[in-house]
Amino acid sequence: MAFSLNANSQTKHRDMEHSKPYTILVLMNATAQWLTLNREERSEFVEKELTPIFARVSKTVNVQLFDSEYFHASVSDFMIVSTSDLDDYKLFIELLRDTKVYGTPYFDIKDIIVGQENLFEDFNDQFKKEKQ
Repeated sequence: MAFSLNANSQTKHRDMEHSKPYTILVLMNATAQWLTLNREERSEFVEKELTPIFARVSKTVNVQLFDSEYFHASVSDFMIVSTSDLDDYKLFIELLRDTKVYGTPYFDIKDIIVGQENLFEDFNDQFKKEKQ
C-alpha cells in the first residue's frame, strides 16, 4: 500500500511539473576572447555554430538572446530559454558546451535560473485538494 501511495504522489508531482513550461535565464558575461573578434567574425560564429544548435532543439526549446552590457557590470548578455522538455534543454546546454561559448570561453556563465510562471498557484490548488 505504501508503494502505491508513493507512486500516486510522484504522478501528481510529475503532472504539476509538466503543466507549465520552464523559463530559464542563462546569465553570461562576454570574455576578452569574444570581444576581440570583429563583428563579422561574431556574426559568422553565431550563424555557423549557434544557429544549427538552436534549430536542432527548436521543436521543444525556444531561445532568445539579449544584450545587457549597458545596464549591468557583470552580466553582458543573457538568454531566455523556454521549454516543457528539460531533457531537450539539457541537450541544448551540452551542445553549447561543445562550442567556443564554453570552451574558449567566449562567455563566462554567471548563473542559470530556472522557474515556472505562477507556480505557487499550482501548489495552492494542490493544497486545497488535499484538505478536502
